[in-house]
Amino acid sequence: METNQIFILLGIGLAAGLVSGMLGIGGGIVIIPMLVGFLGYTQHNAQGTSLGLLLLPIGILAVMNYYKAGNVDIKAVLVMAITFVIGSYLSSKVAVDLPEATIKKIFAVFLLFYSMKLFLSK
Repeated sequence: METNQIFILLGIGLAAGLVSGMLGIGGGIVIIPMLVGFLGYTQHNAQGTSLGLLLLPIGILAVMNYYKAGNVDIKAVLVMAITFVIGSYLSSKVAVDLPEATIKKIFAVFLLFYSMKLFLSK
């Protein structure tokens, strides 16, 4: 891995951490587009790399701050974690076999609809 690539990855990680701590987002909205745009990753590779980042407890310190402030519903987390694991496993089995162009379009439509929802909400 080249030095400039390491610095870009460190910047992406920092950006994702900052946005994650501030807004509760990171992987799909920050890391994936940056890996594709700045480092030329394929959509599949960017998604897999972003998911690999989730394996480690990277958000633990941010979660601790939110928990101390009374903003973490542990019961909801545990319930969602069960189906998150199942859903991510099943969808990844499908996604790895889809053509890259299809994955990019699905990703773009998701971001478009979500951004419109945020923009138009009160």
